[in-house]
Amino acid sequence: MLYYVVMDEQENPLKFPCDFPIKAMGRIDSACEALALEVIRRHVPDFDPARMHSRASRNGNYLSVTFTVRATSREQLDAIYRGLTACDELLMVL
Repeated sequence: MLYYVVMDEQENPLKFPCDFPIKAMGRIDSACEALALEVIRRHVPDFDPARMHSRASRNGNYLSVTFTVRATSREQLDAIYRGLTACDELLMVL
């Protein structure tokens, strides 16, 4: 489930464009990394994979992937989050 905090323009702490980290987590035996990258590229076509970092959990069951995207608008970030949370293989998106 995705929750939104509604703010007006004056309350929005983000100034666009900006670098924005997005973390997605899933089971290591799923295709979560490739699926998350596909969603990111759908909304940020020029995304550089060098700005993606993966890390396995201590027991090797889960994988977290952090994407640092160059966000151009709140709408773009919302669309990325909606796309990522729609992936069943992703257990959490932050």
